[in-house]
Amino acid sequence: MSQELNNPLSQDRPQHQPTSTPPPKRGTAAYWVVIALLLGACIYLYISKDKADKQVVTTSEQLQSAEMTNDAVQKDYDAALARLDELTSKNQAMDAEIQDKNGEVAKLKAEIQSILKNKNATEADLKKARKLIASLDDKTKEYTERIAQLETENTDLSNKNTVLAQERDSTVGQNIALKKVGSVLHASNIRMIPVDLRKGGKKENETTKAKRTDLLRITFDIDENRIAESGNKDIYLRITGPDGSVLSNAAYGSGVTQTVDGGSLNYTLAKQVALQTAQPVKGVTVDWHQGSDYKKGNYQIEIYNEGYKVGSGTVALK
Repeated sequence: MSQELNNPLSQDRPQHQPTSTPPPKRGTAAYWVVIALLLGACIYLYISKDKADKQVVTTSEQLQSAEMTNDAVQKDYDAALARLDELTSKNQAMDAEIQDKNGEVAKLKAEIQSILKNKNATEADLKKARKLIASLDDKTKEYTERIAQLETENTDLSNKNTVLAQERDSTVGQNIALKKVGSVLHASNIRMIPVDLRKGGKKENETTKAKRTDLLRITFDIDENRIAESGNKDIYLRITGPDGSVLSNAAYGSGVTQTVDGGSLNYTLAKQVALQTAQPVKGVTVDWHQGSDYKKGNYQIEIYNEGYKVGSGTVALK
């Protein structure tokens, strides 16, 4: 106590002492700086990694997209080739044109294949390939239309040829029919003579008596024919008696032939005549021997060739 009173300074000091702020510590500040730097580095690394990951994904997607596009273009090209092959299989005439190495199709195919074989083909290249494939499809469509047109023209031509062939056949048929009709022989100067045989057949006399008639002799000429071909011609003679029945005996050469309309004709005798084109045949003679007596009345003779009646005549027996 005595010391404080004796000290003059002690009377002037305040009764309390002020609290002093401790000086900042340098270690704490450095710590926060380090933390800030580490945090910045982490953020930078995170952002960099995220960008890298995104870049990888983008690149992968781009590559995958490029591959898918390439595959799609290849599929389109394969489909175009399939359509083209189907076209050539249906039309051999088009095949030569399509397979021409210097033709448009060959050039389009070569350019498309060149792009598709390029592993580093860009999107622009693939777009070009698609355009070329579209051009290839256009060519296929053009060929298809040409084939359809050719088939239509061929059908029309075939129909015209069919009509022409029918007209030709009809004309030929008519000509043949006309020629056949024109080649039918014609008989003239037809006579049927009743013959009385005497002295064992050594002597012959014409007669009009039925009871004296031993045979009927038919004579006729074949007129000139400029259409009929030279050769042996069949002549059929049909003799009808007074009762309307045909004189017939198979032993003497009687038989059946066909008329031009397809009917049957019973004939009495048949005779082959040697004919020369455009030359007449004179004095053709055929004898009809009958095993029974001749009846009184009119006898009719009809001569046929190629199914046509070409002459006739009558004789009366008393």
